[in-house]
Amino acid sequence: MTVQPEIVHFAVSVVGRDKPGIVAGVAEVLYRLGCNIADSSCTMLAGEFAMILIVSHSKPFNKGKLSDELKPACDRLGMSLAVRSLHGDEAVRRDSGGEICLISVYGADKPGIVYRVANELAERGVNITDLTTKLIGTDDEPVYVMMLEAALPDGNTPDQLEALLEKLKKELNVEIGVRVVTPVSL
Repeated sequence: MTVQPEIVHFAVSVVGRDKPGIVAGVAEVLYRLGCNIADSSCTMLAGEFAMILIVSHSKPFNKGKLSDELKPACDRLGMSLAVRSLHGDEAVRRDSGGEICLISVYGADKPGIVYRVANELAERGVNITDLTTKLIGTDDEPVYVMMLEAALPDGNTPDQLEALLEKLKKELNVEIGVRVVTPVSL
């Protein structure tokens, strides 16, 4: 019988001015260390690049070793680095429960759109699993776009959620759409 090695997990955050080579530089260090990238999200926001990684490695391996090895690469790239050890079930993928849907919001740019929509969803037990915002259009006519991936509580449907958001849609003077993205078995 083969004994599986115990695995440790870490959350790694890297943020700084965007430039080519950031992902490659960080991934090279992780590869050289024998780390596995289990989950990741990377994006550019107004010239800043941000990446969050969940990495794993077999014991014995620790946060200090990971930080010490990543720091020179991040310094060379002009990036800030944060590493956090994950314990117990923090590194376990969780089933979202109910239906997964995509919520789109379009309207004139103004403060409060993210808060009002996120708060409305939270009050209804909807879990936001991904959120992206962008300003599109022209300087004279900017349009605010927000895309959310969300898990509905069991027993709720996208149509019910869209109906519940109708009041907020009118208050904010935005378009809000909800559609299912949960894969369907054939």
